[in-house]
Amino acid sequence: MPEQAFLAEHFINRELSWLEFNARVLEEAVDESNPLLERVKFLSIFSSNLDEFFMVRVAGLREQSFGDGAPEDYSPDGLRPIVQLQRIAARTKELVAAQYRCWNESVVPQLAEQRIRLLKHHELSAEQRTSLDRFFLERAFPILTPMAVDPAHPSPRYHNRGLYLAAMLEREHGLGPKHLFAVVQLPQVLPRLVPLAQGEEVQFILLEDAVSARLPELFGGFEVHYSTTFRITRDSDIELLEQESDDMLRLIEDRLKARQRGQAVRLEVAAAGNEELIRMIVDPEELHEGDENSPDSYSEIYRIPGPLDLTGMMDLLRVPGREHLRDPPFTPRLPRGRRSRGGDDIFANIRRNDILLHHPFESFDPVVEFVSRAAKDPNVLAIKQTLYRTSGDSPVTRALMQAAENGKHVTALVELKARFDEAANVSWARQLERSGVHVVFGFLDLKTHCKLSLVVRQEAGVVRRFVHLSSGNYNPTTALVYTDLGIFTANEDIAADASALFNLLTGYSQGHVWRKLVVAPADLQRRTIELIDEQAQRAAAGQPSRIFAKLNSVVDYRVIEALYRASQAGVPIDLVCRGICCLRPGLPGISETIRVRSIVDRFLEHSRIFVFGADEDAQVFLASSDWMPRNFYRRVEAMFPIETPELKQRILTEIVPAYLRDNVKARILRPDGSHYRLEPAPGEPRYRVQEELLSLRPELVVGDSDFSGNGSLLTGEAALPRV
Repeated sequence: MPEQAFLAEHFINRELSWLEFNARVLEEAVDESNPLLERVKFLSIFSSNLDEFFMVRVAGLREQSFGDGAPEDYSPDGLRPIVQLQRIAARTKELVAAQYRCWNESVVPQLAEQRIRLLKHHELSAEQRTSLDRFFLERAFPILTPMAVDPAHPSPRYHNRGLYLAAMLEREHGLGPKHLFAVVQLPQVLPRLVPLAQGEEVQFILLEDAVSARLPELFGGFEVHYSTTFRITRDSDIELLEQESDDMLRLIEDRLKARQRGQAVRLEVAAAGNEELIRMIVDPEELHEGDENSPDSYSEIYRIPGPLDLTGMMDLLRVPGREHLRDPPFTPRLPRGRRSRGGDDIFANIRRNDILLHHPFESFDPVVEFVSRAAKDPNVLAIKQTLYRTSGDSPVTRALMQAAENGKHVTALVELKARFDEAANVSWARQLERSGVHVVFGFLDLKTHCKLSLVVRQEAGVVRRFVHLSSGNYNPTTALVYTDLGIFTANEDIAADASALFNLLTGYSQGHVWRKLVVAPADLQRRTIELIDEQAQRAAAGQPSRIFAKLNSVVDYRVIEALYRASQAGVPIDLVCRGICCLRPGLPGISETIRVRSIVDRFLEHSRIFVFGADEDAQVFLASSDWMPRNFYRRVEAMFPIETPELKQRILTEIVPAYLRDNVKARILRPDGSHYRLEPAPGEPRYRVQEELLSLRPELVVGDSDFSGNGSLLTGEAALPRV
């Protein structure tokens, strides 16, 4: 066990902190100041987040408690895995109960007021029943597969997160047993919300309600004694460290197939589900039911008082009209920049000045244009690109394929282990290879998480390198719903580091002395602690000091201990931490100068900003990484400095203060791990950071730009943001 300088009670448990983050997501669904369909979106995100949490984190704790798995990360709070599972189950059940109170008592009635209704089968008119009959016979019946479960028909392997109907059936005559347990999967190829014959209202029936009413037809000759919906969540993490393969692409494809067969970690079942039915599901899956007489017991069965899997309700955002029920659309601004004398030459523009991009407030189009123009430019010799998460129809990936077809040397580092995006990345890797792109997959035991694009160009007999670095993925879809920061630069030191980083990724090339980039797993944790300690030394010497960090998670206990030491020395520390925070602020004698806030709003806060020092002495960095063991030890990450005075001042005087002023969507972390929501003090103006950044007038930020295009409108139909 590592040596720990501070006590266990000085740390918040990682998993419980994550649950409190998801509770803040749920608060946005409950908040009636948000547009109604945006509240539906947050309910869906809450469910999607919880699914991933169980598939990965709860599954890992379960393995530690009941299997042979060793802990992935040291837990400085000292809670045993079984205790964490018990507290997770208790808190999750509280949150899910609050989620369905919101859905049943607030959202559904307000949807009805807006003429959007979810009907039960007994509420349908004759015309609607006719419409539903047609849907069932023409679309559903040919797809649905009734499955009996008896000695001749073994229990099926229920798919991870698949929605099922279970039924107990009875018959007096005919083939087969008189009493039968049976299931029907509700496949994703059918709509979860089945549209009905429309009148003045937009009306739907849930797929499970429609199919449940037709179970006697699916199981001809049987009478349905009782039925229920259920859904199983399985262990879906991918562990590659102990496997060997000459072909990582094939290994990932094999593991994707295995993912559906992982061990069950959670059963969701309708609250009114019959106990006999539940038993028929629980026993074969070896799920824990909870035992009051056992100190190491907890329940993995969640009884749901409403429709299972509210991620399916995201389809309500596609209801036509009802614009007043959504966030208003917006057009991202063009980035600040100046037109070069040679016209709209993107490379001349970057060569002259570094350019800062702040998404989604500023358009992602320049990033796409950077790669697209390089693909067509006869002076471009090579393009090197990391791809972690891509969109379904990726313009960046298409540009790389075009560049290879145009005879350029193109290398793409495709991260096959990007959790839950593996299938999409496998598909893109195959397509890139067919186009002549040299595709590599990085390291077996490290994820490549840095976001990096390098263009090599011949200019008047000189070879120059142009670089894009970012906190976010090369994905135009998520660039509309995630906040991220990135830069374009032709700085020679950064360009040399970028080349060395690609050489490391593609050829294990080592020995480069990094000039500007701070790279994990080699140096990032060490340098981060060094920067924190420098501020502690300044404060101890009576000099001005400051630490600011905006990031997703603060988990690494060594970094937390460095922050505690800095606080004890008197350094003012502000953390804007969207998600997990294992640091306890405000502890007397430990963390009195540390303030932690979380902002959950319309856009997923994803940018990482680090400031060490006060005023003109401040060192400013952006990064792809959080302060987590996985980022320091198990990923290839890059933290990069912002040294151009103009861009540095923009971050220090415009972006950082804006996040610290929010008094509408900001929550403040208490020492006990709970949060309270900030509200404007009497006479204090209301300030919502994302709203303010959206409202900046284009003429204040654009100037003369080399970048064309107006960006894309955000309609509210983007994919669910991932944590």
